[in-house]
Amino acid sequence: MDALWVFGYGSLIWNPGFVVAERRLARLDGWHRSFCMKSVQYRGTPERHGLVLALDARAGAVCHGVALRAADPATALPYLRDRELSGSGYEERFVPLQTDQGEVTGLTFVITPAQPDYLALPMNLQARAIAQAVGARGPNRDYLFATADHLAQLGIPDPEMEALVAMVKAQPL
Repeated sequence: MDALWVFGYGSLIWNPGFVVAERRLARLDGWHRSFCMKSVQYRGTPERHGLVLALDARAGAVCHGVALRAADPATALPYLRDRELSGSGYEERFVPLQTDQGEVTGLTFVITPAQPDYLALPMNLQARAIAQAVGARGPNRDYLFATADHLAQLGIPDPEMEALVAMVKAQPL
């Protein structure tokens, strides 16, 4: 494998877990960033699940994120598969990413409604779950806040995430 590009739309933006040789702002058409994947280990428990981001297919949708070129694809690819495919939510896909330097093919992880961990909730219930859940990697709210902060730092607007941040901050601890 000559180059491995990875599409970061959530925690991969701020915690890729592999050495990144190059970063580019990127756009993925036909997919929506959504808190639609149940987390019962990393950001929640079986008794009080959390929610993590996933790419959910949606006609006409656009997801802005970051294309990350791995410095060492031979170590990055097994690491990513271990990290992202450990549960029953994500599916691995290679997708066309639009960047300001042209199109690249990038690896990403998506969810479908057929997956057992797919959970489409209204925003008020997402906020409640995120505000209350804590898992092996810490409070679910920290995951939300870190992702929203990094998107803002990159100049990537996400009004839905911004609204969710406000709703979670308004929730009692």
